[in-house]
Amino acid sequence: MWVKAVDIVLDRLVMQEADLSTVAAISAAGQQHGSLYWSKHGISALQSLDPEKFLHAQIDDSAFVVNRTPIWMDASTTKQCLEMETAIGGHTQMVQLTGSKCYERFTGPQIRKIYQQRTHAYEDAQRISLVSSFLASLFLGSVAPIDFSDGSGMNLLDIREKAWSKACLNACAPDLDERLGQAVSANTVLGGVSEYFVKRFCFPASCQVVACTGDNPSALAGMLVDNDWLSVSLGTSDTLMMSFEKPPNWEEGHVLCHPTQTDEFMGLLCFRNGSLVREAMNNVEAGGNWVKFNELLESTPRGNFGNMAVHFNDMEIIPKAKGTLRWNKDCLPNSPDASKGVIKFSSPQIEIRALIEGQMLHHRAVAEDMGFQFGTNTKVLATGGASINKSILQVIADVFNAPVHIQNESEAALMGAAYRASYALYRHELDQTVPALSYRDHVLSLTSNNLQLVCEPHKDSESIYAPMLERYKAMAHILQSGIL
Repeated sequence: MWVKAVDIVLDRLVMQEADLSTVAAISAAGQQHGSLYWSKHGISALQSLDPEKFLHAQIDDSAFVVNRTPIWMDASTTKQCLEMETAIGGHTQMVQLTGSKCYERFTGPQIRKIYQQRTHAYEDAQRISLVSSFLASLFLGSVAPIDFSDGSGMNLLDIREKAWSKACLNACAPDLDERLGQAVSANTVLGGVSEYFVKRFCFPASCQVVACTGDNPSALAGMLVDNDWLSVSLGTSDTLMMSFEKPPNWEEGHVLCHPTQTDEFMGLLCFRNGSLVREAMNNVEAGGNWVKFNELLESTPRGNFGNMAVHFNDMEIIPKAKGTLRWNKDCLPNSPDASKGVIKFSSPQIEIRALIEGQMLHHRAVAEDMGFQFGTNTKVLATGGASINKSILQVIADVFNAPVHIQNESEAALMGAAYRASYALYRHELDQTVPALSYRDHVLSLTSNNLQLVCEPHKDSESIYAPMLERYKAMAHILQSGIL
């Protein structure tokens, strides 16, 4: 399916008269945590593509030893996660090495499951690709290496050493290093584009293929923000991304190798209760009308008269908790009724503001726990579906006490792939005696930074929300403790 998608996309570009002969370098963003298992025939077919035929007619089912490839939605590897963590000395050691404790959707446990349940398929697999390195392989005409950034979402890469951890490989499956190949920086030029694309689609023979990376790291690369920025994606799940000079040693969330600054790291936090919870509240309290929802939100003062709520409709990831808890101004953490709270607030306005403030207090609390330092230079970049809602963005500005920007360009992950391709080519061709521009400076020398300031915090925000942050932590702890 993925191979056929490449055929379709390139055919559409040709039909739209895109001049592919002008492409100097190409890179891509691939869905994180998916894995593909090459057969001996598949690698041979990749290296001898016929430009007279479709790509999918040559890279077909026989090119892989596993045809239904595991992706991020597969959470069936709890047993394998426990085995891998036990083998290397526990989840603390796994976090120290790979930046994350073992997660079911991560590629390492998925590989181990295939090794255990489909041993012959694993033994027949010549190479294993991530979705990102698979896409690079198609353009390169040979199996491309996995990059550090996407590779650090596998529970296999030592994120400090930028190399596969022997302990993790041994805990996963035998002879795995030869199937993965050596990992490389996301800024690596892998080689010229395959002759297939030159002859079939008129790419120039000089076009270079740059290492591809995962969709989340690529999105960070497309945002062109520095270490003072916090990126907040408001989608079905809410996601926070941030940069660190040193990896935080924290057992929740994910630390990945940075996609553009090879000596830095990115933090990634996912929250399950995002837009779906906001939409459910909108349906109940505002009849599904977002204009009315925003009017109700704005009609209530910051701090919401001391009314607060935590809505974990589904089991939250951080903290691992489920349920709803509402407190009014009289509720205290140590009171007998703290675990019960109040059943319902007195108006739709209070319900809506309690939800939005509670979500953003949750996000800020977890980001601080991970090690992000909120200060006078902090700025927020909001993306995702709800980033068009200025009323919600104003709450973010106030709770985080930081100005909020949006991007005029959508599809940050795709822009990140293009920016990285340009930067890798620039570094590849640069005279080594000339000091190199940073990634951000290079991209901004070619294009403007399409950021728009939309909200600034009110001057009293910190005095209002700092005490509420402590109350929120107490509420979340009660839910996490399973008292309800």
